[in-house]
Amino acid sequence: MIGAVKRNDDLSSVPVRCNVGPLHSKASSRTGRGKGFGHPTSKKIRLPPIYLDEEGNRQILPLHDDVRTQHDHHTQQINDNVLEIDNSEADHKKSLPHSPNRVSKFLSQIPKVLSKPPLVSSTPEWKRLQRHAQHIKSLHLRDLLKDVERCDAMYAEHDGVYLDYSRQQATLETMDLLFDLAERQKLTKRIKDMVGGEKINFTENRAVLHTALRASKEEIGTVFVDGEDAIGEVHEVLDQIKAFTEAFRSGQITGYTGKRMRNIVSVGIGGSYLGPEFLHEVLKTEEEGINSSLGYSLRFLANVDPVDVERTCADLDPEETLIVVVSKTFTTAETMLNARTMRQWLWDFMGDDIEVVRKHVVACSSVSATENVKAFGIDTERYFFRFWDWVGGRYSVCGAAGAVPISLLYGFDLFEKFLEGARSMDQHFINAPMKENIPIIMGLLGVWNASFMGYRSRALIPYAQALLRLPAHIQQLDMESNGKRISCHGLEIDYNVGEVDFGEPGTNSQHSFFQLIHQGQTIPVDFLGFVQSQHDLLMDGEKLSSHDELMANFFAQPDALANGKTADEVRAEGCPEELVLHKVFDGNRPSSSLLFQQLSAYVTGQILALYEHRTAVQGFIWDLNSFDQWGVELGKKLAIDVKGHLLKARYDPKQRPVDTGSPATSRILNYYVQHGRDASANGTGMSVNPLTSVTRKTIPPPIHDLGGNVGKLS
Repeated sequence: MIGAVKRNDDLSSVPVRCNVGPLHSKASSRTGRGKGFGHPTSKKIRLPPIYLDEEGNRQILPLHDDVRTQHDHHTQQINDNVLEIDNSEADHKKSLPHSPNRVSKFLSQIPKVLSKPPLVSSTPEWKRLQRHAQHIKSLHLRDLLKDVERCDAMYAEHDGVYLDYSRQQATLETMDLLFDLAERQKLTKRIKDMVGGEKINFTENRAVLHTALRASKEEIGTVFVDGEDAIGEVHEVLDQIKAFTEAFRSGQITGYTGKRMRNIVSVGIGGSYLGPEFLHEVLKTEEEGINSSLGYSLRFLANVDPVDVERTCADLDPEETLIVVVSKTFTTAETMLNARTMRQWLWDFMGDDIEVVRKHVVACSSVSATENVKAFGIDTERYFFRFWDWVGGRYSVCGAAGAVPISLLYGFDLFEKFLEGARSMDQHFINAPMKENIPIIMGLLGVWNASFMGYRSRALIPYAQALLRLPAHIQQLDMESNGKRISCHGLEIDYNVGEVDFGEPGTNSQHSFFQLIHQGQTIPVDFLGFVQSQHDLLMDGEKLSSHDELMANFFAQPDALANGKTADEVRAEGCPEELVLHKVFDGNRPSSSLLFQQLSAYVTGQILALYEHRTAVQGFIWDLNSFDQWGVELGKKLAIDVKGHLLKARYDPKQRPVDTGSPATSRILNYYVQHGRDASANGTGMSVNPLTSVTRKTIPPPIHDLGGNVGKLS
């Protein structure tokens, strides 16, 4: 008889382990004199764990040395869900047929029980990479770079994008092992599931379709989510945005007082801000962008800090300003406070007529937030540009969040070129073989550096000042996506994931943190360079252009990191012996170089999609859900609690101390509140309850902190 089965409520999360009692010889079995099944002194045979793969097929994980340690760890983790089978000799005599292979026949009788697959770190492919990493750590890049065959093989190219990864701490064998791991993790299938609309964001039961935002009209009718044509809906919104932005730029749409609007303020935070701002910084110095934006201005309001409001509104005329509020739910605390502040700013100068809002405020939000948008006073028939729950904020720059503000400033045609560039990289990612696939190669190298080489940070250095906001956008994209600790199968991971991403344009970065990168901890680097500058200079008397000067550093830094400088080389320069060690560069520091033709809207789309897909690849290999972000929720909840304490403190006539239940929090919060009161008592101009208000007192209003040009209304 099979022993009791211990289950939890979710059969899909029940692992299976078979601890079978000792086997006995045929003779002893027949005579009953041997030490049979279940006897305490019998020699036990250890059977491997059984689990179901993603397609429901039973798999047996081999218990060779590579896997045993991880299996034991995994078994300990899920001990409460273990299936124990402990049978008596009599039970086995009755239930087991007398056959030469009793173990296999016994296993064939075990029912299919849904269970959690083991961590990817327990697979043979992962173990092989771990062993291989020890070998690689004994090599030096200065030697690897002398291997012509290796260097000639370690590059990839697509549509003007050239990736050189020969300065990574990797060999051709390394890449083959990484591709084996990708096969094991069914990377190709996962990519197709993502772009096909499968609900791979399982914690929120959502599809992940940022690729649909830049799909062509020819692809309408090929991707459906909950019965809706995703790409068809995207193009409906894009057509709406094109018509609206062209009417705005032509002067057909005017403000409340009949003035033509020329200023755009985009209110949003996180992905609603970082992506569009990064794109804006590129286009403001792109030739077509310069010409198309003449006479208009675009500013971003993200931080809830009132100083950000002051800086944004400085020297703007409200009568000529359009506010774009970007929030998926239209409930994001920081965004909605800033949106209400901007609405009040408009009312302060033009009166609190609801038509002021209907003519000066538009919304980019989810369809599910329609009622919230309407309650704010926005015209949902004409000025509401929707996006969908299947696009996360950090992946939304190709949707309305980016399309509306960018097209208002630069025109829809230029934004469309950006979409075309992203689409080019999407098609490469979906269709190119893994060994030629730039995002896949970069993603696998990211896994290699983080999980096997032990590097916990990564730098992004674009040699183009126009990309100054790219590192910040990729920082959010990658760290919010892969900063996780639980696998897709509900297991706590035991391997490194989620690098700390940072960066700054070259050559500024060289004079900032390259000291650490060259002689401190090892940090893999991505260098981005361009064959042509957006604007090159060749000054009289100079032999090289400014762009060549810039690019000389682009080519030199990867070699300096890889090769380093030995003590003998330092001595050969005549360095005093006591300074030699200070001037030695160990080298052997990995990097990749990406070279593009010229930074344009199209190329910017390629860069964006490339890094989006790199992030997805790493998440797929690590078995993470790269498309939720539960880690941001706790701080939001606690901030609401703190606001409650602040409200009580500000309005308490007895000015009693704040008690949050935490001595540390109460102490610092009381310091903050009390010093605000002390500042008022000392005549600094702060009120006893320093509450900022933006309220229209008269028409026209007096000049106040929000300024707004002259704020006239006749």
